[in-house]
Amino acid sequence: MGIGEIIVIVIVGIVLYAVFSMRKKPQDADSNAGNPSSSNAGSSRNEPQNPMDRRPQRKAGYAKWVGGGLGWVFGGPIGAILGVALGTVFDGMNSGGHAYQGTQRGDFAMSLLVLSAAVMKADKKIVKSELEFVRNFFINQFGLDEANRLIAMLQEILKQEINVQEVSVQVGQYTDYPVKLQLISYLFGIAASDNNYHPDEVEMISMIAGFMGVSSADFNSIRAMFVKSTGWAYDVLEITSGATDDEVKKAYREMAKKHHPDKVAHLGDDIRKSATEKFQKISAAYDEIKKQRGFN
Repeated sequence: MGIGEIIVIVIVGIVLYAVFSMRKKPQDADSNAGNPSSSNAGSSRNEPQNPMDRRPQRKAGYAKWVGGGLGWVFGGPIGAILGVALGTVFDGMNSGGHAYQGTQRGDFAMSLLVLSAAVMKADKKIVKSELEFVRNFFINQFGLDEANRLIAMLQEILKQEINVQEVSVQVGQYTDYPVKLQLISYLFGIAASDNNYHPDEVEMISMIAGFMGVSSADFNSIRAMFVKSTGWAYDVLEITSGATDDEVKKAYREMAKKHHPDKVAHLGDDIRKSATEKFQKISAAYDEIKKQRGFN
């Protein structure tokens, strides 16, 4: 079962809970209508009455636990986190805080939410540039309306404790390898948003990559695309500076095949565009080596 389907189940559970909890509202209103004590002295007969003055206030906050419980049953650690986030947003909607509709665009978006929160919290502070990066990414990839819904969920997820190992393992079990590589690239984008690669953020991304089953060579290659150092171009192509020209050419062909945007085309044109940017960084690394060595 995909995470997108899990979200649908969670939303249905929350809606059913809401309907059940609100069933008695009409009865309460009818019983109060015939009670003389419910009228305020000197008030107009047509003046609307405040139902909160005549019945116990419904306790808020249950929806997030219903959502979290259903999410865990049907979706493991990611389902639980998203379930609580959805439930909290639903509680906020009841109090006028949100106008949320539970429409999502697949497993990739759900993985982005939870893993984004893990990286953003890694250095014990969440800066504006990180939030802006994620928001702009969501807008570019999923559109403004969907981005607003995803950001509302992200804000709730950031308040939760995240078991990085459990979440990352779950992503790794149900995600194709090229998509994992795209996720790691996206997470480095968050870390780079404030022009400062905090060691804790890089370590968090390294942990996520390892738990997802990304090889150390592939992780180091993607890291080199963002964290430039001496010999970065060789790191991107997963070779050493001692490689022959033929080995450099072979490495480039293999990396181009591994990271080709078509590998994630099933996620949509928007995700493919992001993958194209990563592909261009591989080409840039190859061009850098060719320039240093003087071959075509």
